[in-house]
Amino acid sequence: KNITTYNLARMNMLLHGMKDTEFEIFHGDTLLNQWHIFNEMNPSKKIEFDGIVCNPPFSLTWQPNDTMAEDFRFKSYGLAPKSAADFAFLLHGFHFLAKEGTMAIILPHGVLFRGGAEERIRTKLLKDNNIDTVIGLPSNLFYSTGIPVCILVLKKCKKHDDVLFINASEQFEKGKRQNTLSPEHLDEIISTYQYRTEKDKYSRKVSMEEIEKNGYNLNISRYVSTSEDEVQIDLKAVNTRLASINQTIQTSTNTHNEFLKELGLDLI
Repeated sequence: KNITTYNLARMNMLLHGMKDTEFEIFHGDTLLNQWHIFNEMNPSKKIEFDGIVCNPPFSLTWQPNDTMAEDFRFKSYGLAPKSAADFAFLLHGFHFLAKEGTMAIILPHGVLFRGGAEERIRTKLLKDNNIDTVIGLPSNLFYSTGIPVCILVLKKCKKHDDVLFINASEQFEKGKRQNTLSPEHLDEIISTYQYRTEKDKYSRKVSMEEIEKNGYNLNISRYVSTSEDEVQIDLKAVNTRLASINQTIQTSTNTHNEFLKELGLDLI
């Protein structure tokens, strides 16, 4: 609906060297699916994409009507809550993903753990083995918001029965007003994703059994924590050391009192 967003999208393509004959951008409401080419009811004529990238508005409020529940994009999963259309945007893109395709969508962290309708959608996607990777990014990367965000990578035909978690929340270059990802940070995220490598405090492959035990909660810190391990304290050794210190203090006090006694002064 926002003509400004439409114009910015066109301008962005032109600035990146794309001719206006090489792309097609439609001005309409994604959630209402107003672009007629996406409303083809014949499965053999359905448009599908090998790659889908989405950066929807975060936690947009929307007003789905009763007929939306039967929309071919949503009816197998249920509707996203009115307070946050994040999963509605996700399901819109996912519906048009080819069987061997890959979809990446940037979303707020709330989609990883919020309950209710979002939990039901998230659980079905996990049980159907459609969520491939969860990538946590640093805060303050975007001009419009300072909150940390995540990237969900989805596939319809995954080759793995686990979920890769990448916690890149601490990997950034600090700026005065905005943080940035350096080429090195991006390379590490990409290589970790491509080769599904596991690195301490950075990435880990998590089995569906473990995710199920956690109630299909995808909160990244549950699986990959960047916090430092607590230093293990040997209480017995500490107690021995304190006893030794107390003994030294007592010995020194006794010696000091001998001197005070000779001088006729009060003892301590």
